Amino acid sequence: MKNITFLLLFVTAFLNAQIPAGYYDDAEGLTGENLRTALNGIIDNHHAETYDELWTDFKTTDKKTNGKVWDMYSTRADGTFAYEYTFVTDQCGSYSGESSCYNREHSFPKSWFNDASPMYTDLFHLYPTDGYVNGKRSNYPFGEVGTASWTSTNGSKLGSCSYPGYTGTVFEPIDEYKGDFARTYFYMVTRYKTVMSSWSSDMITSNNLTTWAINMLIDWSELDPVSQKEIDRNNAVYTYQNNRNPFIDHPEYICYIWSGCTSDISKIGSNVSVTIFPNPATDFINITYNSIDNNKTTATIYNAIGEKITDIELIQNSNKINIQNLENGVYFIKIKTQTSEITKKFVVL
Repeated sequence: MKNITFLLLFVTAFLNAQIPAGYYDDAEGLTGENLRTALNGIIDNHHAETYDELWTDFKTTDKKTNGKVWDMYSTRADGTFAYEYTFVTDQCGSYSGESSCYNREHSFPKSWFNDASPMYTDLFHLYPTDGYVNGKRSNYPFGEVGTASWTSTNGSKLGSCSYPGYTGTVFEPIDEYKGDFARTYFYMVTRYKTVMSSWSSDMITSNNLTTWAINMLIDWSELDPVSQKEIDRNNAVYTYQNNRNPFIDHPEYICYIWSGCTSDISKIGSNVSVTIFPNPATDFINITYNSIDNNKTTATIYNAIGEKITDIELIQNSNKINIQNLENGVYFIKIKTQTSEITKKFVVL
């Protein structure tokens, strides 16, 4: 029997990361803290860049298609911007306001880990950002702002947290990049799991994230699924550090470690539902289809790189899709009616 885990994701593209063969073998079949510990062993002891080398590294890791700096604090959700930067090779100076110059932001603030190495130069949480916005963010936690005391030109906000569990001052990036920062934070508390007990922040406790931070970052990761930008950056950082962000390669690991994969039912309109198994041990996906208009509904299975595996025309009442011949890995099932469409991700273990 195969174990199948489902994660509900609305996706517009299938993602292909260049993961070295066997890279995650030691994590196979694990969940919870056992998985986080295994991932820590896989990504530990990376090659640490110097702080000066980051200026050059950014030219590869954070370059937009037009060759300019990809600054997540100035680029808007639609790709437009009020200003943008040309790459430089050293610090530019003072920040009188937005668009003065960019710097190297520790998205996981360096004061939280006392400016210690190798966290200080770990590219996975260092991004080129507008210096003025970075200064406004300061070392405040990420969060969701109710009433903003300040808003950047791309819509990033500073203000009191409205997310349940925390009421302090927080910085909220735009929705377009919330998943990027969420997966960054899951990386940080996994890569440095064994050394973070002395770190200090309202987002962390002992060697993990606080409950409110976990819940919010899971929400952010689901709101903003892995993008091609992240995949490209992950591959680029790997060439410098020789380690990867597992939560970009395998976003389902977030579920396996922090939230658990629980029973759920997703509906399309009023006539299709897909049953998700809480602790599955089955060779089939169950799809219930109760036709109300005799329109055809189809389901298509794709592999992780978007190659079609099979098409299925759904019939009324119940459909069992046999997946026993699928190899272990990530798949997507797209279900389409006359009026709506949904894509679900499932993992065969």
